[in-house]
Amino acid sequence: MKKLTYKKAGVDIQAATLFKQRIAKLVSCSYGREVLKGIGGFGSLFEFEKDKWHKPVLVSSADGVGTKLAIARLVNKHDTIGIDCVAMNVNDILCVGAKPIFFLDYLAYSKIEQDILQEVVKGITKGCQDAGCALVGGETAQMPGMYKEGEYDIAGFCVGVVEKDFIIDGTKIDIKDRIIGLASTGLHSNGFSLVRKVLTTVEQKRMSNELLKSTRIYVKPVLETIRQFKQAVHGIAHITGGAFYDKIARILPVNLSAQIEKSSWTVPEIFRFIQLKGNIPEKEMYHTFNMGIGMVLIVSAEKSQQIMHFLAQFKIPCWEIGRIIKGKKTVDIV
Repeated sequence: MKKLTYKKAGVDIQAATLFKQRIAKLVSCSYGREVLKGIGGFGSLFEFEKDKWHKPVLVSSADGVGTKLAIARLVNKHDTIGIDCVAMNVNDILCVGAKPIFFLDYLAYSKIEQDILQEVVKGITKGCQDAGCALVGGETAQMPGMYKEGEYDIAGFCVGVVEKDFIIDGTKIDIKDRIIGLASTGLHSNGFSLVRKVLTTVEQKRMSNELLKSTRIYVKPVLETIRQFKQAVHGIAHITGGAFYDKIARILPVNLSAQIEKSSWTVPEIFRFIQLKGNIPEKEMYHTFNMGIGMVLIVSAEKSQQIMHFLAQFKIPCWEIGRIIKGKKTVDIV
């Protein structure tokens, strides 16, 4: 009887070990002194500097990149996917005013070139550095039979911290507050199932540089804005799946609505191309895509212009795109 091994079943433990050794130095670039032990053990050790905080509250998030991965595989371009994975998580916890402190990743695949996995991890490390958090660990799972050869999936898990007295949860949003929109870098990481339905494979390849632009990480400029303007920032929404209608409505008080003026910013051409090519209704576009606005801040009317002027130093275009009105927790785009 032929002897069977784990490697013959499709799982190469030695290759996985070598991969972890290859990325160890790379990942350590994201470490601060709080990381006592990173990747390589059964658990990562992070020393929380509690003396820096008065009433610290931990905030967590888990998210992935979705079917944007299919386009990365199509053109064999994997250097931005890791940044996307970090961005989707850190931008989410930012919405309550939290500072990301550490990040973990989950990479699952069947059989794939290690150089591709290393490109993905490089992106994760870059994203963590941009967000000011440490990549302390994760899991690299070989799963033969679950994925086709060359396919992989990625997810991320982030933990951050915010002062209990300064949690931003939308409860301070008031009538006449202004809505500031911060520019996206393109599609970010949402709506790609629709994109791939609309665009041919040839078009996806031709437009891949645009489609694979990494999701913008808003952590540092938004945290600095919160520090500078204290109580003036009343609500924050990350414009991802569900886009304007769902994500902004989520943080509104029950007696208020948001009115968005779509003429207040120029929608990037990629969105118009997708809309025309797919004959997609305008409401569907604003319910699926960010349309050039990756994050919104709801701020006091008297501080709106000062906040936009402050954000200008971070080289992120922003516009006053709407205001808060009486309503029933809805979003109107006019």
